[in-house]
Amino acid sequence: MTGMVSGTDLALLAPELIVTAAGLLVLLLDLLPLQRSRGLLTGVSLVGLATAFAVVVGQAGGARALAFSQLHVVDDYALFFKGIFLASAAIVILAAARFLKDRGLAAGEFNALLLFATLGTLLMASANDLLSLFIGLETMSICSYALCGYMKRDQRCSEGALKYLLMGVFSTGVILYGMALLYGATGSTALPAVGKALGQGLPNPAATLAMVLLAAGFGFKIAAVPFHMYLPDMYEGAPTPVVAFMAGAVELAGAAVLVRVFLLALPGLRVDWALLFWVLSALTMTVGNLIAIAQTNVKRMLAYSTIAHMGYLLMGPVAGTQLGVSAVLFYSLVYALMTIGAFAVVILIARATVQGDEIDDFAGLGQRSPLAAAAMLLFLLSLTGIPPTAGFVGKFYLFAAAIDAGYIWLAIIAVVNSAISLFYYMRVVMAMYMRELPARGLVLSPSLALHAALVLAALGTLLFGIDPGPLFAFAKASAAALAG
Repeated sequence: MTGMVSGTDLALLAPELIVTAAGLLVLLLDLLPLQRSRGLLTGVSLVGLATAFAVVVGQAGGARALAFSQLHVVDDYALFFKGIFLASAAIVILAAARFLKDRGLAAGEFNALLLFATLGTLLMASANDLLSLFIGLETMSICSYALCGYMKRDQRCSEGALKYLLMGVFSTGVILYGMALLYGATGSTALPAVGKALGQGLPNPAATLAMVLLAAGFGFKIAAVPFHMYLPDMYEGAPTPVVAFMAGAVELAGAAVLVRVFLLALPGLRVDWALLFWVLSALTMTVGNLIAIAQTNVKRMLAYSTIAHMGYLLMGPVAGTQLGVSAVLFYSLVYALMTIGAFAVVILIARATVQGDEIDDFAGLGQRSPLAAAAMLLFLLSLTGIPPTAGFVGKFYLFAAAIDAGYIWLAIIAVVNSAISLFYYMRVVMAMYMRELPARGLVLSPSLALHAALVLAALGTLLFGIDPGPLFAFAKASAAALAG
């Protein structure tokens, strides 16, 4: 290690630097007494995210590169997830503009926190070392805690944020202890070096314990059962745009590092952690779907839906093959689009005096706003896994990866769970199309930015279902890059 930062290092870190600069600029502009500052702050945030996304696209397809003494890696696997996180953040900022205005919430602090949380997810995606992974994880987590408690005067918001904070701090400690054990067992924090050291020696009890601790810690980050307890309360209480970002970026960042850490650093323990993730996958999708049936609050229902979908995603690392990793990449993007889109419809219905997150609030939406109802129908069908939506294709790849690797019973459990999910998703559809408008009417809270967010999410959900080939081809190339 020379301690010097080269121009190449900075070039490889360009997306992160751009997002950081955008966040700082938003904070600076928020201090100035400008007219129409909300629109300006939204515009600056979107320009920063779009610029970073363009850089990510430019870096894609290149050779694997290391920066900052191999702490930071730029490969197609990292770039694929970075594209998801940047796109998710941009769609959420579009959807959040009217929500923040209706409630009199500060847009500058919100956008800055969201940008810095996105920075954390980008660092996590490119982490090639336990130290850089921890830095990205903490950057993302601290900003996420603040975002979840953004509506300070709302009791539900404060309660959910406090639960998330306490559980988050605990899980971070568990992850850190697991990292310390790995370092003690191997003498290195670099993921490839850890994997090489563990692959050459005899079974190491410290490494096995580290594996269990890391699985538990990352299990919290992706809300796998039994580490999911905080999620429903947090989803119900937090601002809806924050919940959308949590689903479309924060949870997926945990999945991204889980796959990288276990495949690169712990391949010698694959027999052990594959069985562990098999059990977690089956439990997570089953518990999530069964409890979702009883929910009348759409945000809580989608929270349990998120838990179930994290169970589906775990099928990828269980398979442990290139097809499994490719399926994780493809489904992560698809899941981000359809979930953020569903929450955007919740924002459309919500107003300053109505949360808009009960199933009853969707009554008559098909009459009041046919396009919004059609978009919500598309997102729910995709979450269920019904063709020709992207959700169907994503689940098909995940199930195929599990079957190809010999985990037929896990695939059967996943298919049964997908059928169960149809029941609670269709309750929302029935409210939109089978129930009359309430006597008080259905007053929507539309805006051009919110409509743009809905259109982007809907187009992606539909187009990647009709023609998934190019996206899955890039997902396969990105999965191959993970193996070096």
